Amino acid sequence: MSVTNDLLYNYQNTIESLKLITGGKGVFDVTVNGEAIYSKDQTGRHAEPGEVLKLFTEHVGPDVARYPR
Repeated sequence: MSVTNDLLYNYQNTIESLKLITGGKGVFDVTVNGEAIYSKDQTGRHAEPGEVLKLFTEHVGPDVARYPR
């Protein structure tokens, strides 16, 4: 599952907008409200499956429920 699908599937009740901005040279950064939660440049690798979702979950905290299934 892609990062976008991961986030929207689990937090569609919370995310008001999601922007995908193309970049050059393999840039892959994820920011939430202006705060970086993942950077391929800083880690030197692409995110593992589920990694960005985990970081997003930690960032929003336990009070933000996932979308009920």
